[in-house]
Amino acid sequence: MSSAAKRKLYLLKLSPEGNASLLGILQHPDGTVLKQLQPPPRGPREQEFYNKVYDSDCCDRILLELREYLPKYFGVWSPPTAPNDTYLKLEDVTRKFNKPCIMDVKIGQKSYDPYASAEKIQQQVSKYPLMEEIGFLVLGMRVYHVSSDSYETQNQHYGRSLTKETVKDGISKFFHSGYCLRKDVVAASIQKVEKILEWFEGQTQLNFYASSLLFVYEGSCQATTMRLSDVTLAEKRRVPKGLLSGGDVLEYNNNIHVINSTENGKIEASVGKGLSKFYALHKKSCSKRHHSQLSLKVENSEQDNVWKSSTCITQEHLNGNVLPQLEKVFYHMPAEPKESAKVEVRMIDFAHVFPSNTKDEGYIYGLKNLITVLQNILDN
Repeated sequence: MSSAAKRKLYLLKLSPEGNASLLGILQHPDGTVLKQLQPPPRGPREQEFYNKVYDSDCCDRILLELREYLPKYFGVWSPPTAPNDTYLKLEDVTRKFNKPCIMDVKIGQKSYDPYASAEKIQQQVSKYPLMEEIGFLVLGMRVYHVSSDSYETQNQHYGRSLTKETVKDGISKFFHSGYCLRKDVVAASIQKVEKILEWFEGQTQLNFYASSLLFVYEGSCQATTMRLSDVTLAEKRRVPKGLLSGGDVLEYNNNIHVINSTENGKIEASVGKGLSKFYALHKKSCSKRHHSQLSLKVENSEQDNVWKSSTCITQEHLNGNVLPQLEKVFYHMPAEPKESAKVEVRMIDFAHVFPSNTKDEGYIYGLKNLITVLQNILDN
């Protein structure tokens, strides 16, 4: 399967019954994604937001800078046979990733806007009472595990079960490859969230409610072999798929077919057969296998270049053999995350964005708390 044929979603959530909810995100044949416009006033409000930010005549420095933190916007689209069905045409942030790990985090102390009814406010507060105190909520995640060559998903109920005491460990699951914590990804994510925080600290034009940050990173770890002699360990031992780079691995978890117009003019999107297996994985996540892990540090100086790294390799994936040549395997986590880790952090969901003349303190509060949690994950 070619990379062009791979279909990806921003995020998948599970209903209480375990069914997939696709959030109205489809893929256009040109590689962009289509988000169906919500009913008024939410849909028109989100469209107006994108039109304002991406207006070709826009010369507002704040809005021009904001573009850096959003998916690119390509206007609206309707199928020729169903002109009343309107979709926002957006950049597919996951497109450049082979094994995209995805997390959606709602930001802010309030998930309801200033015009919400008392009933709506009560409904939103009851869903996650800690939102005001914590300032963010994990809506879901999809994580690729190199160790099992499979995905693990967590839905919004997982995020709402997190407390102040467990939120750090809950989020750290998103950055774990199945072998070890991807600290390079955590560090790169912090840098990107800090840039978004910097933008919010400098603007008083807009307030965001029920908006999210979309985190995406490359889940397929690139393991490298360090040659200490003419023959490397990789040449001596058959390494499991996914541990070392070696060719394009097929995407087994395609979630949605490319859309096409049917005879009745409606958009057709069908869930692939692999999706049921994909969602079955989340039930197994509670019964994790305990692998004996070996932590080793490798140092080698050659031609004035010093390489240092820590790696986690399960004995199981070495067929139970711990060899003296183990040091020949070098799992390289580069020193500069912003240059090495493939990470995207984008703002999404703008159905509740309103003009303002003050800083968005609720969003800022959530960003700062999220950065603190990510920093704690990195420090530990």
